[in-house]
Amino acid sequence: MANTNYPSANEPHNRPVNNSNNTGRNIAIGVLAAALLGTWGYFLKNKSDNEQQIQVVTSQATAATTARDSVQTLYNESLTRLDSLTGSNNDLQGQLSGRQGEITKLKNEINRILRNKNASDADLRRARTLIATLNDKIGNLEAEVARLTGENQELAANNTQLTAEKQVLETNLQTTTAEKEQLASTVDVASTFAASNINITPIQERRNGKEKVTATARRVDKLMVSFDVENRVAKSGPADLYVIVTGPDGKVITDPAAGATTLTTRQDGDLQYTSKIGIEYEQGTRKNVQIPLRQNSFQTGNYKIQIYQNGFKIAEGVRSLKKGGIFG
Repeated sequence: MANTNYPSANEPHNRPVNNSNNTGRNIAIGVLAAALLGTWGYFLKNKSDNEQQIQVVTSQATAATTARDSVQTLYNESLTRLDSLTGSNNDLQGQLSGRQGEITKLKNEINRILRNKNASDADLRRARTLIATLNDKIGNLEAEVARLTGENQELAANNTQLTAEKQVLETNLQTTTAEKEQLASTVDVASTFAASNINITPIQERRNGKEKVTATARRVDKLMVSFDVENRVAKSGPADLYVIVTGPDGKVITDPAAGATTLTTRQDGDLQYTSKIGIEYEQGTRKNVQIPLRQNSFQTGNYKIQIYQNGFKIAEGVRSLKKGGIFG
């Protein structure tokens, strides 16, 4: 019969087992398990504590960064307001210069705190307080700008009104001046004398002082020009009369000793004249004027006499001198 490891039917089933060995092994396993669990528990707790500490530090850093950014944002807004005021309002520059020291001091203190990476909460709170003070000063400047802007607008409106009124006055003045000049010109022209009864008489002066109308050209010592003038507009006072005598040769008779003898007329340009005489005129009356015209000798032929006053020709006549006969 073959051998087998299985117990035979004849062997008893309740053979005693060695329990002491099993108990020791179980205790060892339990101790190892407890130690392992304790280690894992320590590691898990330590990890949790580290994570909490990291979260706290991170939260603190985030809070600090957020607080700094918040202060920086407030400060940037203040600077923007200040730049807007000082950049676009030239009139404010002079007023700002008086407060520049205070504003610069505030800005320097705020910048110092914001540049400090280790600034404490107290420092940031102080920065907020300084920014609030800066904003108050900026607010005062804004109010000043508003006041100046209002005044400028009022001045601009007044200036516009004054400019319009000035233009109206200038237009009226120009109209008045033009009317005045036109009236003055009308009066000036109207005050020109009217001449009448013009007469040209050749005279011989004798040695005994007597005068007679001569029959020959070679005996004429002077031409006596006479005429009447009058005007109801011309005011009483002195007036100048100009006489132009043109000889038979077509040349104006002038006196070399008289110097420049040029008359500016209103219609005939500049003319040489023979003689100038001043008279005293009384407004509204007729005045007789006599002008003697002399020269060394008179030629045979026609002599044209023109009378000018106030730039206008007021009379003209012709006198003929002949050889040995009577002039016509």
